[in-house]
Amino acid sequence: MTEPSQIDLLIVDDDEDHRQTLVHRFARHDFRVQEAGDADEAMSHAQWRAFDVAVVDLVIPGSSGLELLARFKRHHEDCEVIILTGQGTIETAVQAMKLGAYDYLTKPFPVKELEEVVRKAAERRRLKKENQQLKTLLRQSVPDEVMVGHSPAMQEIFRLIERAGPSDKAILIQGESGTGKELVARALHRHSARAERPIVVINCAALPESLLESELFGHEKGAFTGAVAAKQGLFEVADGGTLFIDEIGEMPGALQAKLLRVLEDGSLRRIGSIKERRVNVRLLAATNRNLAQRVAAGSFREDLYYRINVLSLELPPLRERVGDIPLLVRHFLGPGWAIEERAMQALERYAWPGNVRQLINAVERARIMADDRLLRVRDFPREAMESDAAGAWDALRGQDDLAAIERAKVVEVLRREGGNKTRAARTLGINRRKLYRLVEKYGIRVDDLVAAAR
Repeated sequence: MTEPSQIDLLIVDDDEDHRQTLVHRFARHDFRVQEAGDADEAMSHAQWRAFDVAVVDLVIPGSSGLELLARFKRHHEDCEVIILTGQGTIETAVQAMKLGAYDYLTKPFPVKELEEVVRKAAERRRLKKENQQLKTLLRQSVPDEVMVGHSPAMQEIFRLIERAGPSDKAILIQGESGTGKELVARALHRHSARAERPIVVINCAALPESLLESELFGHEKGAFTGAVAAKQGLFEVADGGTLFIDEIGEMPGALQAKLLRVLEDGSLRRIGSIKERRVNVRLLAATNRNLAQRVAAGSFREDLYYRINVLSLELPPLRERVGDIPLLVRHFLGPGWAIEERAMQALERYAWPGNVRQLINAVERARIMADDRLLRVRDFPREAMESDAAGAWDALRGQDDLAAIERAKVVEVLRREGGNKTRAARTLGINRRKLYRLVEKYGIRVDDLVAAAR
């Protein structure tokens, strides 16, 4: 299993020789070590960096080790503190534990013993963090779904998942809306060394910029109106695991820069904080946009594009894997249900602009409307069963007239969306201005389409 980020350790001791001995020992054992000679320097470091463990001498300039412990617990409660002293008494030990110290060691002690205590304290910090992760994940958890398909296109996707999953590299998943990009991300996570750690999902298109930044990177109490408490960002929640960013092409430019920094060195800062936090996260990203075109247009950072596109997977639309439709329908229906042949043939002829997601909705609707657990033509949405729509797409399959194909798809989506141009543009993966131009170009009478659908 891939571990979360390295242990960040702060050593506070005014005895420079002793402090340097500890610093060198822990640095050799792959800790990220920072040192301080007094309380003020220690608090200054803690403002800029999130520590997992602090080793604090009881007698230091500026304040006692117990006073520093109390300050840490007020302002940096996530950090576990170990107190060291050359004059140990039961009274000070009890006081240290009451103030929240993880442990209390009396000098002299073997450095190996201190290292064991530090690792145990870091493990306690990790378990607390995992508990916070689980609470967040429970709010967004969804059951894993099985990917279904025996077409050559889907067999190639399954092969790529098996090959790319164990890699720790970023992967860009591309495909039209509804093709199952999140399912692929979850499958990649299950095939990775991080499978026992969390996978966290966020959709850039579903959140405004201000909220998206807070969700990804977290915020401190009072960072903005309504920030009544500090909050972990999803990068922290996913530490040691996988973060799946859906519709990454919709991410605003300012957040693209922050994302790039996390991917480059694993460091981030919450909104309203100057403290650096470190995470170890594998990134999976998805888009239904052409990111290369967005890079050329200047709306997506080129350096970020190459960072997230180390490997890429292109999901086929459902119209290019028609042979999978009967398999998908029976999978979504479940045992004990049947579908008449005429209805299945109509489903195979339909173009499915909304892809697998639209097919799922159609099957669910049919189940509700069906009698005797048999799905008939009348149980499905009208647009999926209309012979003229199906016939039009059948006729177009063998044509090279791209304009005719484009017009037919625009008409079909507008009809399905009841003439709502905003939803139609989103389904087609274009902006509303482009949709208006297409409607005008092809002389499409939207009102007539809506009236005919009624």
